Amino acid sequence: MATVLALVTTACGGGQGATSAAIAPQTTPSTLVSIGEGVQGPAGLAATAYAKGLANAAGFAFDRAGQLWVATAASPNKGTDGVFLVKAAGATPLEIITDIQTPMGLLWIGDTLYVASIGRVDAFSGFNGTAFATTKEVVALLDGVGMGSGLLLAADGRILLGLSAPCDSCTPSSQYSASIVSFKADGSDLKVDASGIRAPIGLAYYPGTTDLFVTMNQRDDLGDATPGDWLGLVTNGQNWGFPACYGQASAECATKPKPVAALDPHAAVSGLAIVTGQLGPNVGTGAAVAEWAKGKVQLVALQKQGSAYTAAVEPFLTGIQKPVAVQLAPDGALVVGDWATGTIFRITKA
Repeated sequence: MATVLALVTTACGGGQGATSAAIAPQTTPSTLVSIGEGVQGPAGLAATAYAKGLANAAGFAFDRAGQLWVATAASPNKGTDGVFLVKAAGATPLEIITDIQTPMGLLWIGDTLYVASIGRVDAFSGFNGTAFATTKEVVALLDGVGMGSGLLLAADGRILLGLSAPCDSCTPSSQYSASIVSFKADGSDLKVDASGIRAPIGLAYYPGTTDLFVTMNQRDDLGDATPGDWLGLVTNGQNWGFPACYGQASAECATKPKPVAALDPHAAVSGLAIVTGQLGPNVGTGAAVAEWAKGKVQLVALQKQGSAYTAAVEPFLTGIQKPVAVQLAPDGALVVGDWATGTIFRITKA
């Protein structure tokens, strides 16, 4: 996307992280049925409207009280995006942070909200119900590094951030471009954990482990040679090979890891959430991956085998025009935002 959509519409990627081979999307779609609110999904699910009026919803986070926070990111960027609070299902969204540029990542740690936007990460604290008392820039990035996307808290207290390349297929000049970086909660000790990833968007740990799954946009300049976007399993120190390696069978990729799963080409994969039974047996365990450009959420069914995973890709949710943000709620519901219409959907067992 150039904003949301310079990360997700300029679909690009890399590839390293799992020992299992990529598994392409199924050619025969799974049977989906109407589950409410114009959404189709597996039988046994129900979709309701959690909130409306949040066009360009691009990032979610739940606070300790179970309230949903939503970052909006318009395309093109006009510097007028915001972060909204939805206190409960059906509540009118309240704009709490204004005039922020393309916030893509939200993360609550205790009483502090971290927001990743263009060129920076800020920490907001002292919320009194309507405003934050304190704002502090904790990470400042040089111009041209690339867009920041998902934020994730690691078990050691460090914060992970995905950073895209500033281009579709160039070799970035900054070590931080096309990488996953981490830093301490105060913003210090910024370092690269994994590199050569064109656009790492959604970040999530497989529950109960430190296995880091990442959605990756591919390069978008390859015509018929464009592979599907990826779901990768990423470990520290890896180099996924962007821009030379994009999944082709050649010397450039010979030493690079393979993704756990390949999704649709030009899909602009974005949000990611891993479910482990919260949505019932028809869904089971897998990664819910939003495909912005395809108007659907895919399910990558996952089975852990030692240090690797086997995977199978199948359609999961359709009827959502431009899904970007995907998040598990504290009660086990899956929350999916439609960037196009501004509706936030809540997916539960029927």
